[in-house]
Amino acid sequence: MSEYRVFETKQFLSDLESRLGPRREKVVARLHDDVYPQLRTQPFFGRNIKKLKGYKPETWRYRIGGFRFFYAIDGERKIVLLIAADTRQKGY
Repeated sequence: MSEYRVFETKQFLSDLESRLGPRREKVVARLHDDVYPQLRTQPFFGRNIKKLKGYKPETWRYRIGGFRFFYAIDGERKIVLLIAADTRQKGY
């Protein structure tokens, strides 16, 4: 089984800079250590993963505490595209 490739959009990187505040370093470390490895192997299922209803294109979110990371999956090309990051209160 081949792994998915994970890409970050400019919007996602901008959101990380502007919305994570003082916990940014800790959250980014968690993204690289825990989230990206899971998205590479199984982006559809997981304890913190949920498919969002009513979104086109189909969109998933990964939850880390009060933060939400939104992504789309191209199953044919095996790509996970991280598209946005926000707090729980503002993310939906």
